[in-house]
Amino acid sequence: MILQALHAYCLRKMRDPDPARRLPAAGLEEKEIPFILELAADGRLIGISDTRTQEGKKKIARRFLVPQGVKKTSGVAANLLWDTAEYVLGFDTKGKPERVAEQTAAFRRRVEEVAQRAPDDAGLQAVLAFLSSEPLAAAQGQSAWAEIAEANPLLSFRLASEDAVDLVCQRPAVVAAIASPSEPTAAAAQGLPCLITGGNAEPERLHSAIKGVWGAQTSGANIVSFNLDAFRSFGKEQGANAPVSPAAAFAYTTALNYLLTKGSHQRMQVGDASTVFWAQSEADADFENAFAAFFNDQHDDPDAHTAQVRALLGAVHSGRFGGTAGERRFFVLGLAPNAARISIRFWHAAPLAEVGERIQRWFDELDIAGGAKDPAYPSLFRLLTAVALQGKADNIPPNLGGDVMRAILSGTPFPALWLNAAVQRCRAEQRVTHLRAAAIKACLLRSHPLSPQEDPKAMLDRDNPNAAYRLGRLFAVLEKIQEEANPGLNATIRERYYGAASSTPVAVFTTLLRLKNHHLAKLTNRGRATNFEKLIGEITGGIADFPLHLPLPEQGRFALGYYHQRQDFFTKHEAADAGADPAVDAPAAAATPAQPSLI
Repeated sequence: MILQALHAYCLRKMRDPDPARRLPAAGLEEKEIPFILELAADGRLIGISDTRTQEGKKKIARRFLVPQGVKKTSGVAANLLWDTAEYVLGFDTKGKPERVAEQTAAFRRRVEEVAQRAPDDAGLQAVLAFLSSEPLAAAQGQSAWAEIAEANPLLSFRLASEDAVDLVCQRPAVVAAIASPSEPTAAAAQGLPCLITGGNAEPERLHSAIKGVWGAQTSGANIVSFNLDAFRSFGKEQGANAPVSPAAAFAYTTALNYLLTKGSHQRMQVGDASTVFWAQSEADADFENAFAAFFNDQHDDPDAHTAQVRALLGAVHSGRFGGTAGERRFFVLGLAPNAARISIRFWHAAPLAEVGERIQRWFDELDIAGGAKDPAYPSLFRLLTAVALQGKADNIPPNLGGDVMRAILSGTPFPALWLNAAVQRCRAEQRVTHLRAAAIKACLLRSHPLSPQEDPKAMLDRDNPNAAYRLGRLFAVLEKIQEEANPGLNATIRERYYGAASSTPVAVFTTLLRLKNHHLAKLTNRGRATNFEKLIGEITGGIADFPLHLPLPEQGRFALGYYHQRQDFFTKHEAADAGADPAVDAPAAAATPAQPSLI
């Protein structure tokens, strides 16, 4: 299913009307070629063109459409009409002249094979003539040789003429020769069915490497590969164990490499999972471009993330995904490195309407009251770093990002690890931030639902009968009384008692309520002390007894009750309620100091 979806996406992108976004046809790929050898018709080297342009501190080479490269291992394997200076010129960079001789021979052999199918092409004849002369000596006389000798870059050929704009490998006769079918093999005659297209074809022995997966080998890794006897069935070799035709293997690897390209708008990093996504139809290209914005911050334009999310929610409500448009499928693929291979962290394929509703549900569950600087639609990255030690992405628990993303898209419960990490961070730092509160609320709503009266709301719920939620509120009130009784305290009861109060309330609250009497006695504003007493009575009126121990979900509700009550203290209420609520005279700006940005 994954490879079929990638194969279909590649075919769709091959028909893209925009040449810049069009994927190459079968047998070709785009490659950065820094230097081009300009040849005369008789094979003389006229010059070496430098295709690089300065971008920032680096020189970036121009990308050319060239024959698909072979899979490089420790052995000798030459590409067709393009390769490194070792293969093309016979330049020895490692002090191994015998190996260089094998490389140049392999490179020439591949050119000769194509020349047999296009014997009249002037470009191929010029390349063969150049290779038959002294190519290394000719290149050493050029001004660009110093940089070539230093970096051993990729080289290719161009036939110099008045209208020469294409490389030799791009000439029509050469492209036709490359695409022409070779002699049928025994495997093709047997007619092994391709697992992607269903047609009979000779299976591709080795699939192209997938590059761009975070943490994988820089040379690339594979999704489909067989290199040990334990992976083989019935004595079959390599790709014959999972037969895929060369064209289909080219299509799915090209599509995946395109999606994983650096700077791609259709990839994002979720924890350790490199995530790519694409739509079934070209008509949903706008959703493809916006999907990453739903879960990632856009540092160039901080408001773009909020605008994209609001646009999506508006689209869901307006019926943008209704009818047949909503039935078109959307694909999300999470990949993680595993030595020389790539493991599938998660895979989700669903109708567009379902994906839109799931994303809307995600943001509804995260919705919680916050300060003016708190994000209305927090990114997944921020939510994950908020529960990591020291707020660092490196400390995000492995697999957590992928598991959360899978839960978002599939509508299943969030991983227990996420709630545990959020509660533990609150206890360890004695601080319930906006992002942690949002994560806890989402986990409780989806994974630990109670009655509608006890489920957490976006803001303070005075009627919530849950004992843990009320204890959290009570703890916030006691802290507020202490703060007003002793202004300028360096540490409050939160630093000393939060962890114990959220896990073993009975061991702490008797002491805290006794201290409360001393703190109230210090308040000079007796009307305010009376309001505090009324608020404590309202909260404790719904608590039958202090529990001996609170399990993890209840500790989450304690944190939410504490957070809601603190936010309510620092929220400006209507003038009509000013005399009835102790929170009314506090400035709203004071609600945010305990919630610094974690990025």
